[in-house]
Amino acid sequence: MDEFVDVLVIGAGPSGCVSSCYLHNNGAKVKVVEKTKFPRLVVGESLIPRVMDHFDEAGLMDALNKMNFEIKRGARFIRGNDVCNFDFSENYTDGWTWTWQVPRADFDNTMAQEVIRKGIDLEFESEVIAIEFDGKNSITTVKDKDGNLKKIHAKFVIDSSGYGRVLPRLLDLDAPSGLAPHSAIFTHIKDINRPENDVISFDIIETEVWLWVIQFSNGNTSVGIVGPTDFINNISSESTADALRKAIGMSEHNRERFGGLDFLFEPRKLENYSRSVKKMYGDGFALTGNSTEFLDPVFSSGVAFATESGMLAAKLALREINGEKIDWETQFSDYMKQGIDTFRTYVEEWYTGNLQTLFFHQPENPDVKRKICSVLAGYVWDQSNPFVKRHKNIVKNMAHMINMGNDIEM
Repeated sequence: MDEFVDVLVIGAGPSGCVSSCYLHNNGAKVKVVEKTKFPRLVVGESLIPRVMDHFDEAGLMDALNKMNFEIKRGARFIRGNDVCNFDFSENYTDGWTWTWQVPRADFDNTMAQEVIRKGIDLEFESEVIAIEFDGKNSITTVKDKDGNLKKIHAKFVIDSSGYGRVLPRLLDLDAPSGLAPHSAIFTHIKDINRPENDVISFDIIETEVWLWVIQFSNGNTSVGIVGPTDFINNISSESTADALRKAIGMSEHNRERFGGLDFLFEPRKLENYSRSVKKMYGDGFALTGNSTEFLDPVFSSGVAFATESGMLAAKLALREINGEKIDWETQFSDYMKQGIDTFRTYVEEWYTGNLQTLFFHQPENPDVKRKICSVLAGYVWDQSNPFVKRHKNIVKNMAHMINMGNDIEM
C-alpha cells in the first residue's frame, strides 16, 4: 500500500533525527526510513558545542541527558613534549561551552527511540532503491527487511543517509573531494589505565599522522589512527589490528596506557573518507550531513555539519511545503558552504603543519586562541571572528610570520 507524507527523511542518524523531530514538532507528517538496524556502530564519537543548539531545538536534550555521556569541555593536542589545551568556556563566540563524547551506537539509538516515542513513523531495515520526481513531489520505492516493496509519496525529501549517500548515488550527484586522500583505523578499548580527569586528545605522530583518544563514560575509550591513505595502507598490510597496535606503539604518550590491552572489536578501516557532491539540493529534495560533504575527523566537525544542515533543511522544507518560495541556493547551499569552507581551511592547514605551528607557538596569544577555539567549537558562521571571516589566509600568514621569526632567532 502506498504511503503519503509531507516529508520523507532518509536515515535515522543525528541529522535525520534532528530534521524529523523539528518537522514533527511543527505539525508536518514525517516518515523516516533507515537501512540498518539500531544500535549500530559508526565513527564520529566526539562532538563539538554547536551541535547542542540543534539537539535543544529539536527537543532531544532530555533523552540525551539521561544517558550520562562523557562531558567534553575542550580538547588537548600533543606534539612530542608540546601540549596545547583548548577550553570551550573561553570561546570568542557566545554559545555552548561543553558537549559530549559518545559511543555512537548508544547515542544514535537514544535519539532514534526518542523519535519513535514522539510518534514519528521510523522504519528500520528499509532501503531506498529508487526515486522519481514529478515536479517537486516525489515517489520513493523502499524495500523492507522481508523484501517487500512499497512506494512513499512525499512533498519533500531530506537525504540524511550519511555514508549511504542515497540520493547522490541515485541522482548521480557524487563529486570528488578536494582534500588529499586520508584514511583511518579505529576500535574501542576497555581503558583500565585511564588517568584521572583525562580529556580527549589528539597525539601527533608526524605532521600528517595523528592518534585520537576519546574517552566514554562507560569506561571504554575509542582509539584511532589517521593519516595519508598510503601510510595507513602500508601499516595495515597484514591486518587492521596489527596496524592499530603499530600506531599505538608510535605514541610515547599512549603506548604504555593501551599497549597489550585487548580490542573490543576488530578495528574498522575507513579508506579515503572525504566526500563531496555536485549540488546540495534540487527540486523537492535536500542533502544533509555526510550525504553532502565529509571533511576529516580531526576537529570532530562531522556531526555538527550533519545537524546544522539537517535542522536548516527541515526549516526550509517546512516553509516550502506551506507555500513559501525558498531560495535554496542562498538560504541553504551558500550558507552551508560558508561553514564547510571555513572548516576545510583548518583541515588543510592542519595537514600542512601551519595550524600546528599556531597551536604550539609559545608564548600563547590568548586572543588568537579564543578565536580559534570558537572555530573548533563549530561557530564557523560568526563573521565578527577574523579567524572565520579571513580563514583562507589568516592561519597561513600567521604561521609564516612565526616561522620567519624562528628563522631569524636561529
